[in-house]
Amino acid sequence: MTSLRRSPEKIRLPLGFSFSAVAAGIKVSGRPDLALAEAASGATAAALFTKNRVVAAPVETGRAALLSTGGRVRAVVVNSGNANCATGRDGFQACERVCREAGNLFGVPAAEIFPSSTGIIGVRLSVEKICAKLSELIAARSPSERGVLAFAHAIMTTDTRPKIASMRFRASSTEGSKEVTVLGIAKGAGMIHPQLATMLVYLFTDVGASARELQPLLREACGHSLNCMSIDGDTSTNDTVLLLASGASGARARDARTRKKLSAALAAVCQSLADQIVSDGEGVQHVIRLFVEQARSREEALLVARTIAHSMLVKTAWAGADPNWGRILAAVGRCDVPIDPSRVQIFIGRQRVCRNGIACSFNERQAHRSLARPVCDIRVQLGRGQHAVRFLTTDLTAEYVRINADYST
Repeated sequence: MTSLRRSPEKIRLPLGFSFSAVAAGIKVSGRPDLALAEAASGATAAALFTKNRVVAAPVETGRAALLSTGGRVRAVVVNSGNANCATGRDGFQACERVCREAGNLFGVPAAEIFPSSTGIIGVRLSVEKICAKLSELIAARSPSERGVLAFAHAIMTTDTRPKIASMRFRASSTEGSKEVTVLGIAKGAGMIHPQLATMLVYLFTDVGASARELQPLLREACGHSLNCMSIDGDTSTNDTVLLLASGASGARARDARTRKKLSAALAAVCQSLADQIVSDGEGVQHVIRLFVEQARSREEALLVARTIAHSMLVKTAWAGADPNWGRILAAVGRCDVPIDPSRVQIFIGRQRVCRNGIACSFNERQAHRSLARPVCDIRVQLGRGQHAVRFLTTDLTAEYVRINADYST
């Protein structure tokens, strides 16, 4: 049994970045809905994006900008309350205008402004409201904890709390000892499925690195965390994970020891953000930490984990804390992996509830208590090999249906 990180941890600020947020009137609630993260001297960047074939305008615009600049970013502008997706040419023109006007205010090319959006799909973005607030947004920026919190709150949609994580380490090299910080800010509570996972994640570090050095570090960090979770199996149109490196600490990723520590810090921050996203899932009552073991490959283990995690019957059993292991076994059997059921073992908490694919004696009341806790471990052993995966998922509740039934009205 384990607990997950559910609220913002201690905020450690990387050098070279400032943050701010304002209310632009995009959200009907009137809450802050426009956020800025600026690298005062510019930053190098790497990114991962949605695999959905329906792609929002800011994703296409941001991806193209990174290619044209070689991964150079001066600032990130994020709006919540509107995804700017399925909005046609108007959506792209809105992105271009925001980037152009923000670039003019910073004195940099529009391609160095990275846009992001999150919210409802298919509604025209009120770009005039955003542009009218850019000067105020820039004037409010601050390299402070308050600025980070303002940014984190402004990008939220159905989230009930901000998601923030940070790590700090000492980098020792021929250039001397330097302190390096990694900060992560995320939003996400629904439409969460690992293709990436459906969310916006912004990672900031003050290490010096090229875009080419950052990309494999980002991919590796996401592979075992943000790409190993699912709330509802839906892949968003706006998924973005953006990593920015300011170089302001003086440490350099080309040093092998620094790069190794940076990789570990990125992995820890991404895992914390994954924990926070899943535990704040829409309507979630129970988080399941699912272990699929003894697979022939990591890909095979992931396929089994995703099949179990996306089964409506399994998820509703978890909602009722019902130790109905037969639903888990049935999901394993339909996942297009040539599994021998007579080799499958299933555990709920510390109890084995299925031995060699058939029922075995276990304490049902204890299994119910395990599933009734906020976090429960479920282990599935396939008896096929040595590979394993840890996958975060959730139950499916009536509250999730209520939230999403009323989302646009």
